Amino acid sequence: MKRIGVLISGRGTNLQALIDAQQRGELGGEIVIVVSNKSKALGLERARRASIETAIVTKKQYPVREEHDRAVVKILEDREVDLVVLAGYMRILTEVFIDAFRDRIINVHPSLLPAFKGVKAQWQAVEYGVRVSGCTTHFVTLDMDAGPIILQKAVPVLMDDTGETLAERILPEEHKILVESVRLFCEDRLRIEGRRVRILDR
Repeated sequence: MKRIGVLISGRGTNLQALIDAQQRGELGGEIVIVVSNKSKALGLERARRASIETAIVTKKQYPVREEHDRAVVKILEDREVDLVVLAGYMRILTEVFIDAFRDRIINVHPSLLPAFKGVKAQWQAVEYGVRVSGCTTHFVTLDMDAGPIILQKAVPVLMDDTGETLAERILPEEHKILVESVRLFCEDRLRIEGRRVRILDR
């Protein structure tokens, strides 16, 4: 069974979706560690309630980005993690981290990439006036929100949507595609072919 490390910064709703799937026997792997860069992230309590080990690595401890990433990588490697999941982790990973877990880092982003990269993607979508937005899971590369796409789910943008209301409607779809992407990885059914990710049959 694949060993999973989850990185968080905030509420941890995507983490909770992964925990729920694991408890239902639907994740295909085991979350062995949750790491946060924020000591008061609510997601840490979600992990503790599920009896999952937690660790905190802050910018205050490691002001240099590469040193911060080395510290997190060591925690993950010490626990023999096979897959790293970014579940609302609000840091851009350095080459140090990506080299350590190349093609083994999955992120979920609240837009249909490559549209609306970066922060507040839902607000960007509303301001731009698009009719459809959604969410994307992808493998993480050095370029932000630009790695090979695994799954996407479209969500209509309503005429009276705000960033907040759109975010609320996208979030449940994030949970679904993140759980599904992790499960496919744990079943060895994802193959990266250049910019594309092929989903293999069982």
